[in-house]
Amino acid sequence: MTTRKTLNLRDTSDSEAPALKKKGRGWEISESRLDVLHDQARAMRREASPANKALAERFAKADLGRYSFTRYAVVGSAIVDFNCHNLGMAIAIDEEGQNDALAKRRDKSLESVGIRVMRIAAKDILEDMDAVLARITAGMRLRIADKAEARRKHNAAHPRQTKPCYDRDGNGPPRGGPRGGGPRKDRGDRS
Repeated sequence: MTTRKTLNLRDTSDSEAPALKKKGRGWEISESRLDVLHDQARAMRREASPANKALAERFAKADLGRYSFTRYAVVGSAIVDFNCHNLGMAIAIDEEGQNDALAKRRDKSLESVGIRVMRIAAKDILEDMDAVLARITAGMRLRIADKAEARRKHNAAHPRQTKPCYDRDGNGPPRGGPRGGGPRKDRGDRS
């Protein structure tokens, strides 16, 4: 006869909880480095290129629903020209005379954490804004579809135990319990 194995848990009463990363949103960036990045982004917003100003002006006029692009956003240890946090999408404007090796390294690090980077030439923005906006819109639609597919895969792999039933008005299932919104007992018959 074989012996049964049992699950043994470590005693965690004497160990300390790991320190929370309060700044840098989990990117493990020191506070001083993050402060320098925010100062650089602020300076870049003040002295923006004509292509950046033109694209920012069009984004301000456009109705993108719940998606908005932030100018010169700090994402991890990088500063991107425009960032949409909801989509996990960044737009990098290729200016004349920039370091392409550094830009490719930045894009690679952002894509490794799930942020899609779209590169657009500055001359394209200044010459044909409508084509650039069509390209950005197509990129946004692809990103929305990618996120929906990932959500479907996640829900298929992790089904809910009970699915809530919604009525025609969009109300969820009644909550039970003493303070919940469950069925009310008739309070008038107190004898």
